[in-house]
Amino acid sequence: MSTGSLSVISMHTHHYSMLSPPLLRFTFTNILVPHENIKKSKTHFTIFALSSPSKDVWRRVPTPAPPIDTMPPQHHRRKHNLGFIDHSVDMDELLSSIGQTSDEHELFALLSPYKGRNLSIRFMVSLLSREADWQRSLALLDWINEEALYTPSVFAYNVVLRNVLRAKQWEIAHGLFDEMRQRALSPDRYTYSTLITHFGKEGLFDDALSWLQRMEHDRVPGDLVLYSNLIELSRKLCDYSKAISIFSRLKRSGITPDLVAYNSMINVFGKAKLFREARSLITEMRNAGVTPDTVSYTTLLTMYVENQRFLEALSVFSEMRDMNCLLDLTTCNIMIDVYGHLDMAKEADKLFWGMRKLGIEPNVVSYNTLLRVYGDAELFGEAVHLFRLMQRKDIEQNVVTYNTMIMIYGKTMEHEKANNLIQEMHSRNIEPNAITYSTIISIWGKVGKLDRAAMLFQKLRSAGIEIDQVLYQTMIVAYERAGLVAHAKRLLHELKRPDNIPRATAIRILAGAGRIEEATWVFRQAVDAGEIKDIKVFEHMIHLFSKYRKYANVIEVFERMRAIGYFPDSNVIALVLNGYGKLQEFEKADCAYTELQEEGCVFSDEVHFQMLSLCGARRDFETVERLFERLEMDPNVNKKDLHLVVDGIYERANRVRF
Repeated sequence: MSTGSLSVISMHTHHYSMLSPPLLRFTFTNILVPHENIKKSKTHFTIFALSSPSKDVWRRVPTPAPPIDTMPPQHHRRKHNLGFIDHSVDMDELLSSIGQTSDEHELFALLSPYKGRNLSIRFMVSLLSREADWQRSLALLDWINEEALYTPSVFAYNVVLRNVLRAKQWEIAHGLFDEMRQRALSPDRYTYSTLITHFGKEGLFDDALSWLQRMEHDRVPGDLVLYSNLIELSRKLCDYSKAISIFSRLKRSGITPDLVAYNSMINVFGKAKLFREARSLITEMRNAGVTPDTVSYTTLLTMYVENQRFLEALSVFSEMRDMNCLLDLTTCNIMIDVYGHLDMAKEADKLFWGMRKLGIEPNVVSYNTLLRVYGDAELFGEAVHLFRLMQRKDIEQNVVTYNTMIMIYGKTMEHEKANNLIQEMHSRNIEPNAITYSTIISIWGKVGKLDRAAMLFQKLRSAGIEIDQVLYQTMIVAYERAGLVAHAKRLLHELKRPDNIPRATAIRILAGAGRIEEATWVFRQAVDAGEIKDIKVFEHMIHLFSKYRKYANVIEVFERMRAIGYFPDSNVIALVLNGYGKLQEFEKADCAYTELQEEGCVFSDEVHFQMLSLCGARRDFETVERLFERLEMDPNVNKKDLHLVVDGIYERANRVRF
């Protein structure tokens, strides 16, 4: 097929000024004119160039967006006939020609013959969906709406919105959404899902939640994928209360969570230390017809192990075996660790050596975990044997393997062997990490080699190696143990203006050492500079201030936390409510409790009981009874403890409860 020649005289560098009006208007340089191939039924295109002084292309001109009541009336729109000519136009060739346009005017000239022809809106939306360049897709949308006068299509806007968001043009996305409203188009589920997903993936989580609120306000039903994405994003940002809030919204909307959503929420409840709620999800899953799988149980096991609740982990593992749920590598590794913490070294040993019978090949984590179990059980000979066995069988060893063995040699005070392992790491190109150095510094401190510990620490700082929380604290403890308190204080004072560690790390170290003034100063500086991205830093500060009864500071950190958009967990909420109570700010406590609950936060019993106690302290027994009746109906609240708390409130007030 003869396609006709295409020549472009001038192409300009793309330059786009981001302006607030949503409607697009561009400058002109070249003109493209289609011509008909007489022998073929398809239309082909030729580009002609005209001179123009303008060098700016694809640029919006600030044109105020007209209000809805002044938009072009419907009868001005082109009325479509049924005889579309879609099949007589080569879409691939048209798309290729569009790709060679350098500004909006060229594109409009290219499409001008179709202002009077009936290309269907489906054809135009397909054309939009195949145009990857976000600026050309905007210009094409302008032509559809302003030149060809098609009836505005939500599908067309959704496609352009997707292109714009992929290019991370956030302001343009807002403008397109407003333009849809102005054209009396109702954003649909795809519109909101696209906005929420793209904003969320870029960490613009407050914006993502704002779109979710708009969606719910417009009564546009969300779907499971949308809510699951938001839950996962909240989880990755460690904002577990927000994830719980979204999960509550999901269920309120009548959507049944699937296995993936339930497993994510088990993890979320665990991270929020809501152990009972996490465990109860297993029962809820079965009631909903969703069978818990290996991931469900393994997530529960991880939750209990991370919180040192090894007996509960053992119970979950027993239930898992009773339900004939298959074990996997992660499950076995976790249980070897659990057995070790419960002084069940024989069971750990039996599980490890029996993994192959289950069809599971142990990995380096399995070996490292058993090494630690041997070390904790003081089975030093078995540990050394396993370590050398790994080398003889060419089983991968990593920095964790060596750190574990260094720790074992530290328990036997064999500091030279520990030091030799560091040399061996270097010879095998295994880079020591902060734990390696903190372990060897701790060993040298215990055996009286403080000069070597201090020299290594100073060498690490001079080399620009990032000093983490554990390493810094190890050196402080080593100084204090040797009676060199002034040296320890000097290190702590240096953290007030940290130069080689992140401020978040400095805050955690200072908070852990109880250095209130220094921690507070660094915290305020870091928050004002927008450097604190980890919710855990806020939690550390609230725990610190609460411990030392600095209740006004507790509230200050809480308010800063909420201003950024973070949701506190149950433990933090309990401390905040206690802070309000100590400051006699009962109304603020009530507002915080109500607001967080309305946003979907799930509270532990301690938070509810704290609120009951505050109501009792201000002798608001009407609220006590109202809250008691509500909690009495909540199946997740321990009824025995609830009655004890309420009885105690009345007893302290010398009142008889009717």
